[in-house]
Amino acid sequence: MSILVRHAMTESPQTIAPDMNAMDAAGLMKSEDIGVLPVVDGDTLIGLITDRDLVVRVLAERKNPLEVRVGDIATTSPVTVTPDMRLSEARELLEQHKIRRLPVMKGDRLVGVLSLGDVAWADASTREVGEALKAVSESPSTTSQNESATRGTPQRVHDSRDRNQRSGEPA
Repeated sequence: MSILVRHAMTESPQTIAPDMNAMDAAGLMKSEDIGVLPVVDGDTLIGLITDRDLVVRVLAERKNPLEVRVGDIATTSPVTVTPDMRLSEARELLEQHKIRRLPVMKGDRLVGVLSLGDVAWADASTREVGEALKAVSESPSTTSQNESATRGTPQRVHDSRDRNQRSGEPA
């Protein structure tokens, strides 16, 4: 039996109107402990706004978050899925488009949001989820800039260096 998007998605997600400001969006994200808000006008999905959008499109541009309207900075025309789509197909879309969240649409109506985290919890294949996360997260620019970077947690890096020093191998 295939796992469907409906089995993994977050139903009835918190939304925001396009005329609200970036400060409102940040406050909602904080209070709801979420990183994405579908931007809706009535029942129509306009786009998505993420915590990263707020940082890159507002803070990094030194714009006043009280003056920036959500509809002006939202990612419009997002890739969407349906509740009846196989979870594996949705995961492939996440990889292909290098995104972490997908609005779930039933016809023209938003019924949920599927995140990479939702896929990880619902998918039985840890290896495939790890590969999807790697595919979504790594880009040629980040890979080339970090070729010599040590991977792992600080404790793992420290332990690895200690083992290498004891064995006489270079760190």
